[in-house]
Amino acid sequence: MKKINLKNFSISNHEPFVLISGPCVIENQEHTIMIAEEINNICIDLGINFIFKSSFDKANRSSIESERGKTLKESLIIFEKVKEKINCPILTDVHTEEQCMVLAKSNIIDILQIPAFLCRQTDLLIAAANTGKVINVKKGQFLAPDDVKNIFKKIESTNNNNILITERGTSFGYNNLVNDFRALDIMKNYKYPIIFDATHSVQEPGGLGDKSGGKRKFIPSLCKAAIAIGVAGIFLETHNDPDNAPSDGPNMLNIKDLKKLLIKLKEFDITAKNNA
Repeated sequence: MKKINLKNFSISNHEPFVLISGPCVIENQEHTIMIAEEINNICIDLGINFIFKSSFDKANRSSIESERGKTLKESLIIFEKVKEKINCPILTDVHTEEQCMVLAKSNIIDILQIPAFLCRQTDLLIAAANTGKVINVKKGQFLAPDDVKNIFKKIESTNNNNILITERGTSFGYNNLVNDFRALDIMKNYKYPIIFDATHSVQEPGGLGDKSGGKRKFIPSLCKAAIAIGVAGIFLETHNDPDNAPSDGPNMLNIKDLKKLLIKLKEFDITAKNNA
């Protein structure tokens, strides 16, 4: 099994799970730092390794009128402030080869994330991999779990083997996603760490017409199921006021509920990995 080493810790399907968490999109510097600090404090208290996540540009929004976020230049300033205050690894999405080139020179971002809709874009995967950074690929909701081997081969072709794959549900009819938990075991056979994205798994793409809906009440159940199988990490977008968040509010966890859930998940994780 592959172990991905970051500066402060490592990520593996056999080690205690890491938390990838933060607001869906950067809103402003004050809000971003506030959320990052609160999650970090919770993780320190519980002894959970933490990777901060937020997107600077939501290029795949449902509507042309939806808020996109900040420019990459603006966002790097904000991410740098987060790193100065918290010194945690940072993950963000990339949508273009040009963005990869800019981030290749940055010591601020540790993990580049390939959005689910772009997981088969060969040029983007290779450009991201050529940065030498850890690459987290969101498995497209249109892919079978065995299809991820082709994603791995594209990234491996650059001699970058620092790869994470994130499960985020599978399309089921219109405006709905479901999780087939067999996929976690299938994808673990390809040796790379598996991350489970609980918040996008409860998303209802385009479910509200000009934006996506979601049912955050199912986040805890899906997290527990994934942890019980054994995964390297949990991806949880969180917000202090998800009902009024500019992006993906219906499927983000309220940060006030985060610690209680993590306490339970840590118990599940210890049991699952002691009995693997």
